[in-house]
Amino acid sequence: MSPDHEVPTRSPLSLASTVPLRHASAPGLAVPVLGFGVWEVPDEVVDSAFAQALEIGYRHIDTARLYRNEPGVGRVLASTTVPRDDIFVTTKVWNDDHDNVPAAFDASMARLGIDVLDLYLIHWPAPAQDEYVRAWTALLELQQSGRVRSVGVCNFQVAHLERLRAETGVLPSVNQVELSPYLQQEELRAFHAENGIVTEAWSPLAARAGLLEDPDLAAVAAKHGVSPAQVALRWQLQLGHVVLTRSVQPRRIEANADLFGFELDEEDLTTITSLDRGLRTGPDPDAFG
Repeated sequence: MSPDHEVPTRSPLSLASTVPLRHASAPGLAVPVLGFGVWEVPDEVVDSAFAQALEIGYRHIDTARLYRNEPGVGRVLASTTVPRDDIFVTTKVWNDDHDNVPAAFDASMARLGIDVLDLYLIHWPAPAQDEYVRAWTALLELQQSGRVRSVGVCNFQVAHLERLRAETGVLPSVNQVELSPYLQQEELRAFHAENGIVTEAWSPLAARAGLLEDPDLAAVAAKHGVSPAQVALRWQLQLGHVVLTRSVQPRRIEANADLFGFELDEEDLTTITSLDRGLRTGPDPDAFG
């Protein structure tokens, strides 16, 4: 197995200029492949964590209404010396707003304190509500208005994506899904590749499943003189994914970005492919919501 995408192997000291952009088939989307996620980061803590990430060189922030830290992200966007146009900002509409997307979007933008959003996502399909097509139509209207540059979804399975295409004629630019060596979602990734959808990974370290203690992953890490976490993140990049990291500890924030000084070879990639267990640490998208 060979890497699907070439990823630069350089020091993270110039991270902001090192991290490549991933493009979707939809025009206008160019997202930094390394993102900083803030799920479960309290609003009073997110300021320092996000500011640290920007200092290191991250230029992609992923938040959501559910996270309750959009105000903190907004405070950093307002105070940083990094130009706004250099920071890719994502937020999401929650399940209870599928029928009220414009108001939910306005509220998120007010909390973030920005005029134009880079990427707006439907957080979950919540199929029992049967409102996600309606929500998707509203996202497309927001994009047409110019207030959001790109629109996408999270946690959508192939059947959900097919329904969006059948009923609206438009597929998302991005699908952000749980993805790790323990949950590789090959069928879904293949659908993304065939249709120009960017695969974006959350929970890439599957910490709740014990991935970082896996002996095979540890062996690959030892071979390269890096940590198991860095191997798991580098694997995502070499598959062509956008990957979201998360920490509030400065050393870990920096270590999670130190992915450009080594490259996994075919033997490493084969080993990691063999780790797939179909193991979710988050909810089942077909049942949640």
